[in-house]
Amino acid sequence: MDSTLRPIPQFSSEDEEREFWATHDSTEYIDWSKAERNPPFVRLKPSTRTVSIRLPEYLIAALKILANKKDIPYQSLMKMYLSEKVKEETSADVHSSSD
Repeated sequence: MDSTLRPIPQFSSEDEEREFWATHDSTEYIDWSKAERNPPFVRLKPSTRTVSIRLPEYLIAALKILANKKDIPYQSLMKMYLSEKVKEETSADVHSSSD
């Protein structure tokens, strides 16, 4: 099958690559039968950054209680809440500027 595989093009950005793979069949470019299952990504850098923030004790306690009810770590709950609020605010900005 290798002889029929097409070469993978060079991409100038992740967006360009994402668009390409969204519109092309990967089996025309990659022989998945030779793919390694669950490969280690040793050079992968996490896309997160550690930040330090001071919060009142009562807020941390409340977050821990809510997180416990949802059976998730409280830091994960904080990230979810922050993400939702940022998405909500940026969406509101887009809608208000288009009016």
